Amino acid sequence: MPKAKIYVWTGTGAGKTTSALGVALRAVGHKQKVVVIQFMKGRKDIGEYKVQERLRPYYKVYQFGKRSWVNLKKPSKEDIARANNGLKFAELIIRQKPDLLIMDEINLAIACGLLKIKDVMALLDKANPKTAVYCIGRFAPKELITRADFVNEVRLLKRPKTWKAKKGIEY
Repeated sequence: MPKAKIYVWTGTGAGKTTSALGVALRAVGHKQKVVVIQFMKGRKDIGEYKVQERLRPYYKVYQFGKRSWVNLKKPSKEDIARANNGLKFAELIIRQKPDLLIMDEINLAIACGLLKIKDVMALLDKANPKTAVYCIGRFAPKELITRADFVNEVRLLKRPKTWKAKKGIEY
């Protein structure tokens, strides 16, 4: 039985989400439905969230994180609940058979204990073969890497000693 193609973008370098958003832009250009689910992000001032009004009806972002950072060593019950609500929502989205589903920071959500790998794998098995699924974030688990059709690791080779995130480039 055919399965959905799974793409993993992982590693400690910058640009994982940006790469997935490039594919989203390409899909929207072909009038394909794109859904982005952000597991650990809740800021509304980021470009990929703000642009959805302009890209309607083909592009939609849903956030299941807080505005503040998650404590990766000891996530709160609220952070765990938010992530699991995001995963339940992803199951509803999967049933709608979007052309592209981007699950932003899902790898890190698994790595820090917000989500269980078995639950994510079960979700991936439900995806329609016509849906491309992008799993983004640092520390992708081995099970996900094994299941994926494409795996890309982004490594940081260089960065300035002092640096400030630039609106429109990093967020």
